Amino acid sequence: MAKHVVPEAARQRRRPTRGGTVLSEEIIVHTALRVLREHGSTGLTARRLGAALGADPSTLYRYFAGMDDLARAIGDELMGRALDGWTATGDWRTDLRALGLAIHASYLAHPQAAVLTASRVTGRPREIAVDETILGILRGTGLPDSVAVRVYHAFIDQSLAFAALDAGSLALADEARAGDEEMWHSTYARLPAESHPNIAATAHLLARYMPHSAYPAALEILLEHTAAQLSRSGA
Repeated sequence: MAKHVVPEAARQRRRPTRGGTVLSEEIIVHTALRVLREHGSTGLTARRLGAALGADPSTLYRYFAGMDDLARAIGDELMGRALDGWTATGDWRTDLRALGLAIHASYLAHPQAAVLTASRVTGRPREIAVDETILGILRGTGLPDSVAVRVYHAFIDQSLAFAALDAGSLALADEARAGDEEMWHSTYARLPAESHPNIAATAHLLARYMPHSAYPAALEILLEHTAAQLSRSGA
């Protein structure tokens, strides 16, 4: 059963932690990001986080209903950071491109946290602000709401799916990641044309492109699709 969360007004500790820090939800989330970076997506525990904060692990439950609630807060932080440096230009394509790339970059800056949170719906303020912004851009084009929501769905799922995929690669040990990338040279590039004519014909291109994220290219395809929807709707 989830533990009761202390109301915000009553959360602040009367005394600093052993490290001299007065805890807040923001400090806990930022410390959790550091713990995830150091110990991986499965290494975030109340005990380990409490040690990093210099506080008893039970203190966390004054701020979060449990570790799952904390995971949602971490996801909300990553999503919200995408808006921090983003400014609307008034051009829907430019704005969606910049926001999509910002979401992707925000998660990739913390790959272990991305693996943990990219599939989650947080329902928290910063995530809601991003969703409101995306829907506002799309509805502002004049698209019918039914089309705007379908494009929004594709846009946010595409951004987070690539974030999870690319973060999963970045979260690997360097040796494992290098081994995966080398496969395009050591295995695919050596397949005979007699049995694998299509791979053999494109092996040099596969080796060039496959180690890199396809998200920018996929995003452009989605933007082209959206432009076609606008043209068909007469917006």
